[in-house]
Amino acid sequence: MISDEQLDAYRLSGEKVRVVRDAIPENDIRGIVVAWDDTHVLIRRPNRNVVKLDRSYIIQPSREPRISPEG
Repeated sequence: MISDEQLDAYRLSGEKVRVVRDAIPENDIRGIVVAWDDTHVLIRRPNRNVVKLDRSYIIQPSREPRISPEG
């Protein structure tokens, strides 16, 4: 699970992140971190929709190569 400090750094910088949910790259969510609590994170997508996701997913900067959830 991603730390509060890392989420806060993403929020303050406004950096686009990628949320890897499964092995299919098309299912990734990209956007900026808006808020979070103990179990969820809110991501604002480019179309301004907000998505509530589990914090156990892989959250990484969008500019970095994709990390596969299988290992």
